[in-house]
Order: sequence, then structure tokens, then C-alpha cells
Amino acid sequence: MSVQLYAPRPHQAVLHRRLQRFNVLVAHRRFGKTVFCINELIAKAAANPKKDARYGYVAPLLSQAKDIAWDYLKRFTAPIPGITVSESELWVELPNGARIRLYGADNADRLRGLYFDGIVLDEYAQMSPRVWPEIIRPMLADRQGWALFIGTPLGRNHFCTLYEQAKADPSWFAASLPASQTGILPEPEIAAARRAMSPETFAQEFECSFAAGVPGAYYARLIETAEHEGRLGRVPWEPRLPVVTAWDLGIGDATAIWFAQALGPEVRIIDYYEASGAALAHYAKQLADRPYVYGEHLLPHDVSVRELSSGTSRLETLRGFGLKVRVLGAQPVAEGIEAARNLIPRCWIDSERCARGLDALRLYRPDFDAKRQAFSQRPLHDWTSHAADAFRYLALGLRRPLHPVGEIDQTSLYSPFTW
Repeated sequence: MSVQLYAPRPHQAVLHRRLQRFNVLVAHRRFGKTVFCINELIAKAAANPKKDARYGYVAPLLSQAKDIAWDYLKRFTAPIPGITVSESELWVELPNGARIRLYGADNADRLRGLYFDGIVLDEYAQMSPRVWPEIIRPMLADRQGWALFIGTPLGRNHFCTLYEQAKADPSWFAASLPASQTGILPEPEIAAARRAMSPETFAQEFECSFAAGVPGAYYARLIETAEHEGRLGRVPWEPRLPVVTAWDLGIGDATAIWFAQALGPEVRIIDYYEASGAALAHYAKQLADRPYVYGEHLLPHDVSVRELSSGTSRLETLRGFGLKVRVLGAQPVAEGIEAARNLIPRCWIDSERCARGLDALRLYRPDFDAKRQAFSQRPLHDWTSHAADAFRYLALGLRRPLHPVGEIDQTSLYSPFTW
């Protein structure tokens, strides 16, 4: 591995000087995001007088962090005398005791209990939206650590929301860095990329556009249409209708639950809940703490499988909590996706209570086969899968009509919502 000294590009040098405690940078492809971030970490770590300073670089996957950033971290710290390198744990310790380590957001719960003086979240658009508020932010509190979010847009998801919030908050620094303004890429190269890519993809990858759709996303355009038609907003709970829930049950990962009400063709998506690492009793309590009158709880077919340790199935456990559970039959994933596509045009979705679920639906997409340079027939399994699978079960379960609670005037339920 060659030794290399960092010489920031003009735009990078300006950014290094302007960074505040919390920062969001939207940058085009080939901007040099990783080199910029690694050297920001090294500079801050080297200047920290604390003996136990800790810094982190987080990528969507640990394998990505290793492939993208590990060589850079070693290369740019190599000129520093007395450094220590751990190849197995992916950290470098400077002579002052400050340590910089690489992590993956695919197993973000493993970060709990750590602390950071500073952290970089690279390609935050591809991470679960719970990583920052629930896991990373608390780790900065006692050290008053800083955070830098950086990446390229991936539709109007939580990264877009964070960027818009940062722009409006004077305590944050936010910047958008499109290729047409940075001057990093030669104009012939930009022109060649424009010719080779669709206008939407070019706008996203090189002009930092959040408006461009996510390539291959199953539901993104349907969600966009719902937003344009005014079907995303504040959707009130109707006490005279039963609330049906649809679950995707995780064991080692997240459990996702959608809350819906249906009458005739209209479906109100009034709530969404997701958590990780919790027992079934936790989710039963979440349901009980809400004021809803429940109808059925829709669960996938594997809920009936008995656990080897207890000999009890999750179905039996949930029924023991008094839940009226309906187990769906096994269906091809493609059939469930089509059912979800047919359901979304009938939905009114609460954009606040369901924000995390909506982010997942917008980004849910097929896996990409790099060898064939084509989308796979299988959905990509990442943080979006839990919400998308639960929504798929909701769509399949709602094929059977649900009955309202008591006798009601059905026409009154079609009055306009108050947004």
C-alpha cells in the first residue's frame, strides 16, 4: 500500500473550513466523498487532546465500509509515526490514543453502548432512517460529538428530509454539490455520462436531484402519484371502523406493523410501527397503548412454526395476548407486490405517523445483478424489506372484506379529510 498525503480539491478545502457540529452534504458521484470524510476524521482525531477519543465511519454495509474506506484510512494515516492498525477490527489508533473505526449500518444495533467524538454516515440515503435518531445521536451526547452525513440522493426519502431540515436550521450546515458547479469532472466526461444515462438517473447521480425516481423501485411512482393527488397527509382514525394490522415478524432484525382501516374501496393507512430486538410482548403492548378497536391481525404463514427452544409458535404467543390473528397462506412474492401495487391507488396514508414506512415503500426495489447488469427477479433485502413485506401482507389480507364496528352511516365516511 502506497503512502499518500491528502491534498483537498478547492471545494473540499472550503467544506473542511465550513463544517459545523452537524452537517449534511449532498454530493455528486466522483466528488471524492470518502477521501474527504476519512481525512476529516483523521484531522479531528489527531487534534483531540482526549486520551480515549473515538471516531466512526459508517457505510450502509460493513463490507462496503471495508471495500470503500479501509484502504483510504490506512493510506492517509500511514505517514503518521506510531500508528496502530487492526486489520481484523478495521480500526486505526493514532499516537494520541484517538481511534477511528469502520462500521456498517446493516447491523447498527451492535453500535449501542459505544460513544463517539465524531462520526461520518456515508450514503445515508441507503441506511434505515432509525440509525441516526435511535442509535447514533445518543452516542454523541455525553461527548458533544459531531456528525457528517454525506451521499448522493436516492429519491425523496429520509436523507432528503434531513437535508431540508438542515437547510432551515442555522445550527446545521447543509450544502448541495452538483457536478455542474464543482468543476471536479471535465465537461466532456459529464456530457458522456448524460448521453449514457436516462435524464432521471443523470439528475440524481450528477446533479444531486432528490426529485428523480429510484431506478426499478416497485412503488415509488405510485407513492408519488398519491402525494400529487393529496392522498398523503393527516389521515384521522375513524372510531367506528375496525383497525386491521399487518405484520412482518423479525427474529434477528426488525418487526414492522401497518395499521389500516377499510370501507369499500377506500383504505386509510393511519399508523406504522417498527422496532428491532424486542419480544412479542412489546408489540402487543404497542397495540394496547393505542386507542384503536382492532379487527384482524394479519401475519405471514411462517408465524405458525414452533420455536425449538420453547416448543411454542409465535402464533400461539400472540393469541395468548388476546389478538385475533389471521394467518395468510404462502404466496409468491411477485403476487404480493402486484397486490400492493393495486392497493396503493386506493390508499390515504398518514404521512407523519407512517413516515418511516413510506420511506421504505419509496425505496423498495429489486436486487441488481452486477454480472448481468440487470435487475433481478428478487427484491433487494435491506432495511426497506420489513415495511414492504408487511405492506404486501396487508394488500393480500385486504382482499377479503372487513366489516365496520356496529351500525354506521357508510356515506359519512367519505367526507373530505382535514389536512
